[in-house]
Amino acid sequence: MAVVIDPRVTTGDAVRAELRGAKRDVRGLAFQVLLLLCLLLPLLVLIVLLMRVISGAWSVFSDRGTDFLTTGLASDPAQAGVWQGLVGSFGIAVACILLTFPVGIGAAIYLEEYARPNRLTRFIQLNIRNLAGVPSVVFGILGLIIFVQALDPVTGGKSVIAAGLTMAVLVLPIVIITTVEALSAVPTGLREAGYGVGATRWEVVKDHVLPYAAPGILTGTILALARALGEAAPLILVGAVSGLFSVPGDASVLDRLQGPFTAMPYVIYNWAQLPQKEFKDELASAAILVLLFVVLLANSAAVLLRNHYEKKRG
Repeated sequence: MAVVIDPRVTTGDAVRAELRGAKRDVRGLAFQVLLLLCLLLPLLVLIVLLMRVISGAWSVFSDRGTDFLTTGLASDPAQAGVWQGLVGSFGIAVACILLTFPVGIGAAIYLEEYARPNRLTRFIQLNIRNLAGVPSVVFGILGLIIFVQALDPVTGGKSVIAAGLTMAVLVLPIVIITTVEALSAVPTGLREAGYGVGATRWEVVKDHVLPYAAPGILTGTILALARALGEAAPLILVGAVSGLFSVPGDASVLDRLQGPFTAMPYVIYNWAQLPQKEFKDELASAAILVLLFVVLLANSAAVLLRNHYEKKRG
């Protein structure tokens, strides 16, 4: 007699059903429902928050359009924009990309591929993991003491340079940890195959390990960049401007980097504290949407690069 197999039932389901017999896995079902609730509740909260932000920002973008993106700070809510905040956030992002990513990835490669597994290496890794959990305000104090006060002749004091360096130090442990995890996930056989054909350690790392770990490294670096773009506490301590300021049109790039600045998180924080309804409800919501869009663009670029390297790896 032919056995009819339901194509909707997988082999794993069939094996589990055979082992359990007629018994139902009540505990497993309850645990599955609990996991589903753990997924749905945060999604529900996220949807509610997004709807709240979109409803508050709708009037700003419908009335002003891109003018909100191209105008600077102002005391009149009808004229206030986020251009100066976007410029400051862009400078911080560039500082993180130029400083944190090479240093963090290089440190992770050394710790995972070159450093001997001794007490000193374990001590360094332990401290890096501890630094990743330090509150951001502590890094703000560090930036105030070192980059704003001690290095004032170089950074210009309360400037984009000081803010970028502070944020770079803030996300450096995250980049190192995520890169180490991506490197440790590379199969040992891949390294041994490279050594077996006579490749040097650097050739194995460059041609085999890094391409394989690239998707994980990109994911970690973009997550670190997203955190740097969203932190407000360190910016308060290193001197982000909450009021009106202007930069001369003929100012050099160095003068702009060493001059007054603000950034999107601090603009949102400041507008949310103002008593006017237009600022704390409408403009703050619109600025949140702009910041979310910037972060989504960065994440989209990371996803494209990750998919590219995954295809090459496959």
